[in-house]
Amino acid sequence: MIDWGQIGYGAVLSAVAATVLLAAFTRGRRPTVIATGALAAAAGPAAWNAILRAAHGDQFFTDAPLAVFPVSWQDTGSGVFALAVAALAYGLGPLGAEPARRTTGYALLAGLAAFLVDIYLY
Repeated sequence: MIDWGQIGYGAVLSAVAATVLLAAFTRGRRPTVIATGALAAAAGPAAWNAILRAAHGDQFFTDAPLAVFPVSWQDTGSGVFALAVAALAYGLGPLGAEPARRTTGYALLAGLAAFLVDIYLY
C-alpha cells in the first residue's frame, strides 16, 4: 500500500509530465489548457490512490509480468481517473466551446501522462 507521501509525489510527477506533453501538442500552447490538464493529471491519480488506500486495495498493485510494460490495475486506474477528470474539466472549462475531438485529445494526453508516470516512476 502506498503512503500519502508517495501519492503526493506521484501527483506532482503526473502534473509535470502532463505539462510537458500538453505544451508539446497543444496548438498555441494556451496556458489555461495546459494548467487544466496538469491539475487533472494530478487530481485523478491522487483521488484513485486515496480510494485504494481507504479501501485497503493491496491487490490492485500487482504488476504484469512484462519487464518493458509492468502495468497494474492501480496504474490503469490512475490513467482512467486522470482522463475522466481532464475530460470534465476541459468540457466545463477552457475547452467548453471547442470541438469534442480536441477536448478528448487533450484529455487523453493528461490521462496518458498520469498512466505512464504511474507505471514507470513510482
